[in-house]
Amino acid sequence: MKRISHKEFNALPLKEKISLLFQDGNFIVAIRYYRYKINLYLFNNFYVEVFYNHKKDMIERIELLPVFHTRMKFYLDQIQLPANLLSY
Repeated sequence: MKRISHKEFNALPLKEKISLLFQDGNFIVAIRYYRYKINLYLFNNFYVEVFYNHKKDMIERIELLPVFHTRMKFYLDQIQLPANLLSY
């Protein structure tokens, strides 16, 4: 697995983020959020959301998910996230 920081990951172009996630990321869960299906991945000990717009049939963006973001509550209702991964 390629080890990069969350800052380095965030600076990558969308296609490279997709490639890294699908090769080395661990899919956790998917939720529906407004017009998106959001897939949550664990990659290098940080959480990453993939925003898929099914009407456009495309990934619109990939973002890091800060563990204190309000959207985290949607995931916590469905899964138990390890406490040691709740910070970066």
